[in-house]
Amino acid sequence: MRKISTQSGQSGITGLETAIILIAFVVVAAIFAFTVLSTGVFASERSKETIYAGLEETKTSLSPIGSTIVTTGNVAGTTAAVKVTFNLAVSVSSSEVIDLSPPYTFDETGTDPDIDTAGPAVVSYTDREQHITSIPWTASFLGGNNNDNLLDPGEMAEITVWLHPVNTGTNVYSLGTGSDSYLTDRLLANETFTLTFDPGSGAVINIQRTLPVRLDAILHLK
Repeated sequence: MRKISTQSGQSGITGLETAIILIAFVVVAAIFAFTVLSTGVFASERSKETIYAGLEETKTSLSPIGSTIVTTGNVAGTTAAVKVTFNLAVSVSSSEVIDLSPPYTFDETGTDPDIDTAGPAVVSYTDREQHITSIPWTASFLGGNNNDNLLDPGEMAEITVWLHPVNTGTNVYSLGTGSDSYLTDRLLANETFTLTFDPGSGAVINIQRTLPVRLDAILHLK
């Protein structure tokens, strides 16, 4: 009887230890599972935020309207492209407002364009020989508008990119010097150029065109 009692006591101690170990395993597993689930939920939320931020950054309701107009002129004795004009509008289904405060203005006196206070939008220029990160541009609104530099839904703005400055008295354009933001090499016939309009937020707009073999005074490029 004493022996059986001893074995029974030993058996009871072993069972208690086993139960404690099992409980410890369950607790550790629960903590681990909670940690994994919490981490997964946090990572999922962060991923959603990143995706939404990316979509917000890439979407834009701003789009070019109509043809791209290239004006040619006398650039230091040679006929070349001097200005590029295109129209921008915001979709009527969007509530987005774009700040088009231009870095330059023109008044058709002296040398145009004239330096002004710039907004967030930037236009860059690229061809096979040169790249300008911020080229001069001006803006004017077509049709009805709020008489400000904000492009609202339903409004249309005309953006003019100045490749060279002009002496309004002689109507002769000058080459850039390298220290300014104008073209140091002329844009001639049969050459390709790219304009990138960055509104400051959202996706950028790229306009790539090739000049024809013959340069008329006004070129409509689709």
